[in-house]
Amino acid sequence: MEYREIGKTKERVSAVGLGCEHLDGKPLETVRETIDAALEMGINLMDIFMPGNQVRENIGKALGERRKEVKIQGHIGSVDLREQYDISRELPTVKEYFERLLRIFGYIDFGMMFFIDSEEDYKGVFETGFADYVQKLKRQGDIRHIGFSSHNPKMAARVIETGVPEMMMFSINLAFDLYPAKVNMLDQLQKGLDKNAFCGFDPDRAALYTLCENKGIGITVMKTLGGGKLISPEHTPFDRPLTVAQCMEYALTRPAVASVMIGCQSRAEVLGALEYFQLSEKERDYTHVMDTLRNDFKGNCVYCNHCQPCPAGIDIAAVNKYLDIARLNGDKVSPSIMSHYSGLAAGGKDCIGCGNCEKRCPFEVPIIERMAAAARIFC
Repeated sequence: MEYREIGKTKERVSAVGLGCEHLDGKPLETVRETIDAALEMGINLMDIFMPGNQVRENIGKALGERRKEVKIQGHIGSVDLREQYDISRELPTVKEYFERLLRIFGYIDFGMMFFIDSEEDYKGVFETGFADYVQKLKRQGDIRHIGFSSHNPKMAARVIETGVPEMMMFSINLAFDLYPAKVNMLDQLQKGLDKNAFCGFDPDRAALYTLCENKGIGITVMKTLGGGKLISPEHTPFDRPLTVAQCMEYALTRPAVASVMIGCQSRAEVLGALEYFQLSEKERDYTHVMDTLRNDFKGNCVYCNHCQPCPAGIDIAAVNKYLDIARLNGDKVSPSIMSHYSGLAAGGKDCIGCGNCEKRCPFEVPIIERMAAAARIFC
């Protein structure tokens, strides 16, 4: 298992986390089997957004004495009024549901302000007592870190700029990143993903990932598989479906991403998701789908690592990622990005100009030129 820090929280989590949504409505035996497999394989991050008491209790029973072995994302404002998933900003209701979660698990590692996608959602959190309640939970030790969930890059950036959250759960996959920010991605999942609407990498999403990297806001990923549509022959917007591993590779190579949450409901599904770590780079590669799109990716690094190995030992994708972040900031390098870049074993200044990387790059990225630019900017 690979472990990463969730930004400035400094909490180390498994690069693959367990999304527990599909355990809702399942018998305790199924929940126990799934969680046992996850813990045995080194998964230490679980997302519990479901408001139903039965699934929460089953997860608590399945964990038993192992609660401290996992870090739990618990969502504040997720309720099941009228016996269906819902969102509430009414404090008595919010407290009732979250305090039930606390009674089962004792504390929550990442207290997530649930579903901030619209202006109404934002006001419901920051112009009421909701955010104050969340910060009080942290002061009391009921939650260890404050996070939030969103599908809207502009609104997510606005939430981050309040300075309240330390991390974020966001929907990331190749299809979503190719849609313009104004598109409601949850609506698109219902309607079906349409590649004719793709417009190249959305700048608002790119800017959000850059903002997170700069401010130390770690990202955990939802909708990694696009609600299953990206891996479906019938529903994929690409020429052929991606594999689960290819979807995971895309998300895990985005800036600031710490973990992808994969929904599993059996031991076999847990083991299947973790096959990712046994696959070759070629088997994880997602870039073939870009050749079928009308968008021109020429010259743009997508951090796919086709350029490797580098004889000078440069992690070319990482250097390009930090260079892209700096350029989005007008070549201004934040202390955190400088720290990340300085921590690389080799940087742009170490490039020997052999050109082997450029021969392997599927998108004709001018890598030698970019290494020189990194050497100048990160001097």
